[in-house]
Amino acid sequence: MSNLATKKRRAYLLLMPLILFLLVFFLWPLWVMMKQAVSDNAVAVVLQQTATVMPQWNGTSAPTPDMKTALIADLKAAKDQQEIGNMVRKLNSEQAGYRTLMTKTLVQIRDNPNPPDLESIDARWSDPRYWQAINKLMSPVTDRFLLAAVDMERNPEGKMVAMAAGSSANRDIMLRTFWIAALVTLFCAAIGYPYAMLLASTSGWVKNLLFAAVLLPLWTSLLVRTAAWFILLQDRGLINDLLMTLGLTHSPIPLIFNRSGVVVAMTHVLLPFMVLPIYSVLQAIPRNLMPAASSLGAPPWRAFLKVLLPLSLRGILSGMLLVFMTAIGYYITPALIGGAGDQMISSIIAYYAMGAANWGMAGALGMVLLVACLILYGVYARLTTEKTGSA
Repeated sequence: MSNLATKKRRAYLLLMPLILFLLVFFLWPLWVMMKQAVSDNAVAVVLQQTATVMPQWNGTSAPTPDMKTALIADLKAAKDQQEIGNMVRKLNSEQAGYRTLMTKTLVQIRDNPNPPDLESIDARWSDPRYWQAINKLMSPVTDRFLLAAVDMERNPEGKMVAMAAGSSANRDIMLRTFWIAALVTLFCAAIGYPYAMLLASTSGWVKNLLFAAVLLPLWTSLLVRTAAWFILLQDRGLINDLLMTLGLTHSPIPLIFNRSGVVVAMTHVLLPFMVLPIYSVLQAIPRNLMPAASSLGAPPWRAFLKVLLPLSLRGILSGMLLVFMTAIGYYITPALIGGAGDQMISSIIAYYAMGAANWGMAGALGMVLLVACLILYGVYARLTTEKTGSA
């Protein structure tokens, strides 16, 4: 019994590096992303006294004297410039004009033992909209980023409503991302399935050559592959030069900085993720099934539809899932090959994370992609389970 327990402990010790790797590089980043998507304490950490009196306000009338007194006390007590800058940036994104208003107010009340009234500093402090912005951003837990990720927001009454037209395009970009990913998935399936059938039906050096053609993109940097397509697709690139040399066209065809170039480049990059799962399933199918169907009188197309295609459906679904889930997170290829109307949601996430320093929005958009991937995986698991059960 002790010998068995020792073997179990050794097995667990061998698994510890893998478990630590998953915790540090997978689960922890996901947790940080989800936490950023629902938390925002930039205002609450500075305006602590204001937070205690803000619930007494009805949200629509002029600010109460207690609110103004508490705000002045909070601003006088605030010393961390980083925290103040984060608060001002958040308030300004909610209500335009807060940057100049807060800068002007801080200058008037800093190091002043008897600071003037807020309205005497700037008349905008009597406007309820500026206090509504503070009230809205006061809670450290918020659904604002998640709603904004799908172009929704809460009105002053707290109800979820659609954002004003033109104020956000996250939903349109998300739909564009799913559409481009779906196109790439369909093209990969259309090219990858016949190629996988060819791989499964050959042997020797021919199979090795076909395998090398599939695996070569995986051994090459994504940036290099994208740059190669940039050279091939440009107006004076190899493809346009060949078409004009053959007389098929008299002027260059626009193949770059548009949707066509993005789909072509992404299809080439992601094709191995479609071919390899289909090939692995085709290899497991007995090769005598198609001849048996033919001997029973089924023409080749009918034998394919009734025998080979249903048996290889699991590989097709696996490949489509891999390609689609990878495609929706693509950043380099649309950025280099696509135009302004072809950028995917990953570009917006990069902007919020590095350009606007809005980690909440970046996390919320990442959560939308995560939920989409989980739903797709759930559908795939359900379909494959049903197929296995019926078999």
